[in-house]
Amino acid sequence: MRLKKENHSRYQLHLNYPASWWKNMWREALPSGNGKIGAAVYGGIKNETILINHQDLWHMGVKDNLPDVSQHLQKTRELMETKKYREASRVLSNTLKEKNYQSQLSSLLPLADFKVEMPVAQAFKKYNRKLNMETGEVTVSWNEEDYNMVRKLFVSRADDLIVYEIESTKPLDWIHFKLSLHSTDQPKMEQRIRELEEHSKSKAADYFLYFSAKNDDQTDFGVVAKVIPSEGELLVKNQSITCKNVKKVRILMKVFVQSNSTFMWGKLEKELRQCTATYQELLTRHLPLHQELFHCADFRLETEDSSCSNEELLMSAYQGEASPQLIEKLWHFGRYLFISGTSEEGTQPFGMYGLWAGDYQLMWGHRMANENIQMMYWHAGVGGLSRLVPVMFDYYERMLGDFRLNAQHLYGCRGIYIPAGTTPEIGLPSQIVPVILNWTGAAAWLSQTFYEYYLYTKDQHFLEHKLLPFMKEVAHFYEDFLVELHGETSIYPSISPENTPYNYMPEAGESLAHPMPTTINATMDIALIKELLQHLIEACEESQLFLNEINKWKEMIQTLPPYKVNKEGAIKEWAHNDFQDRYEHRHLSHLYPLFPGKEMANSTDEEQLAPFRKAVSLREIEAQTGWSFAHMASIYARLGEGTSALEQIDRLTQSCLLTNLYTVHNDWRSMGLSMEIETAPVQMDANLGIVGAIQEMLLFVSQKQVRLLPAVPYRWKKGEVKNFRFHSGIVSFQWDLQKKSFKARLKAISNTNITLLLPSFIKEQKILIIAADKEQNVLSSSEITVQLEANQALSIKSIER
Repeated sequence: MRLKKENHSRYQLHLNYPASWWKNMWREALPSGNGKIGAAVYGGIKNETILINHQDLWHMGVKDNLPDVSQHLQKTRELMETKKYREASRVLSNTLKEKNYQSQLSSLLPLADFKVEMPVAQAFKKYNRKLNMETGEVTVSWNEEDYNMVRKLFVSRADDLIVYEIESTKPLDWIHFKLSLHSTDQPKMEQRIRELEEHSKSKAADYFLYFSAKNDDQTDFGVVAKVIPSEGELLVKNQSITCKNVKKVRILMKVFVQSNSTFMWGKLEKELRQCTATYQELLTRHLPLHQELFHCADFRLETEDSSCSNEELLMSAYQGEASPQLIEKLWHFGRYLFISGTSEEGTQPFGMYGLWAGDYQLMWGHRMANENIQMMYWHAGVGGLSRLVPVMFDYYERMLGDFRLNAQHLYGCRGIYIPAGTTPEIGLPSQIVPVILNWTGAAAWLSQTFYEYYLYTKDQHFLEHKLLPFMKEVAHFYEDFLVELHGETSIYPSISPENTPYNYMPEAGESLAHPMPTTINATMDIALIKELLQHLIEACEESQLFLNEINKWKEMIQTLPPYKVNKEGAIKEWAHNDFQDRYEHRHLSHLYPLFPGKEMANSTDEEQLAPFRKAVSLREIEAQTGWSFAHMASIYARLGEGTSALEQIDRLTQSCLLTNLYTVHNDWRSMGLSMEIETAPVQMDANLGIVGAIQEMLLFVSQKQVRLLPAVPYRWKKGEVKNFRFHSGIVSFQWDLQKKSFKARLKAISNTNITLLLPSFIKEQKILIIAADKEQNVLSSSEITVQLEANQALSIKSIER
């Protein structure tokens, strides 16, 4: 069952042409990053652009004083109690608008463009643009006349700089370099760009290029670049540098934000003068830090060739099926984006544009917590990347003051209320619309991500000093927010992101994004509150803290309304008879108890699972997005339906992938596989959602149960997983569906007591168990009780009868 020898092209993306999305070429650039600084390479031959970004560079945010409008909650509820839902829906948003409340989320601000111009003597041949995910290098190469050209770049984790080198097999007449403000075609940003241009500065002196601009907070940001030709001459002219008669040029770039340009230009120039290392020496320092993250887990499928170009892989997928090669590359690429776009010691969690945003005001450039940011972290635990989760917690923890004020001034409650949309240091509500303001579930949903981090790391200090206080404040909000209606505990206002009940949709022809989302007892809200309180009780019992509050939370769980099933046999999206299900929607919020929650995930009772199975099947394909296909794949994986799970990834690859494998919100070509937005915004939540969905197909993890290959599709005939994580250990395994063979090895990191479910395709075979490398048992059951002490291992192998 041995797979073929390691093929490093598995870790590489090959493209046959440069970025070419008209006027927005950053969308198809190849990314490199060290978690704090991002560089994206467009790949043009004569004129090359490298987009530079920094995680802490944002602009145009406004933080207003939030008025106390909590008295209006009673009005909202009175209207809802008399079934005047439309009027009730807009009470809070209209009140804030009447009071002229005007907080505004910040937008990502591109830092600079590094421009390269080169001579072109003859038409190019053998063009190739490559991303080596194993090293973080982006390479552009081609042949011209009788010589070869190579340009390569990476962003160093060790030295915190951008390293770029250009090499030719014969001397070039000239190469021209300059730094400038990032160029864009956004008409609505013309005034803002003029402001930046008025306060931008460029300079060239000696071997150095300097650039800076002033942000709207009156701090400076910029770049200093050192240009180092190996031979020839260097000319300085008009804020630019030209190298003549050179075969090799190395450029080192350091960036700064939120500082003073005069001071930083001098400081970074000094640091760059002291850096005399070659490209290879700098790469050698960078690789251990990058590869520790990139190779901490691995997944591969048996493939004949991993060297196909992205264009070939996408054209093949467009015929209806994503090849094993493409599946592998999507898993590696999503993880590559994640480790390159956020860091253990950074200040920002991964965002929907990573560190490669190329416009001044992007759709959904903020942190969105009604699906998107959570999806980008679902893969972290199983994939061994839990260490990158605390940055996300710290981001929200820094805004706890805002969140407490929100709870008090919007709803008159204790605890915290997190609006779905936030940006750095702006935790007050900034999207003044009912679909956001009336949804209270963000803090509870985020709590799941942070609790999963604790389960994987057993970080007791994090649990006791950060997570428990956070979850307690979320619980206190709901203690005040939940009320009785007609004799039972009810949640209202309540939102099922971002859907409107079918019977409250406007007449045909009217176009409103979220016509009437405000309801009673959205199924997701019930599930979120139940999960939050259950996790809180478990954590308190384990830590022996806040034990006096546990009975209160247990009673709250018991009084929550039950889920309901509709006439089609599907779980209802709203557990209230006034609201009819609407299937033409991308969100799958009501399936939370199955995924991403785990309330139903351990169930083998088809009567319990059938309503969830029915509900996902009823979602209409023309209403989907890249990220909803990824979400749907995970749901089918939880249901054990590998073929259906893979079909969702097939659909995603047909509709929502650019040539560089960035995922976009929707298909811009009107092919009927997604909803229609003309601009098809980049959204990397789907890139990370694919990683999570693939992992769900390969491994299910809960506190008491681990399932191996719970939803492996038959198209994945042969494969291998290395170092996937469950809560208390590591598991690696190999499979061959045609031979019906399987073997696995588990190693406990901490004391382990779990039920292990083996793949269904070996249920007719005997299982050889080797525990602690000594005992041998042959079992006929596919369900095994595993008890291991820390550092003990267990091996499993199927044997034919």
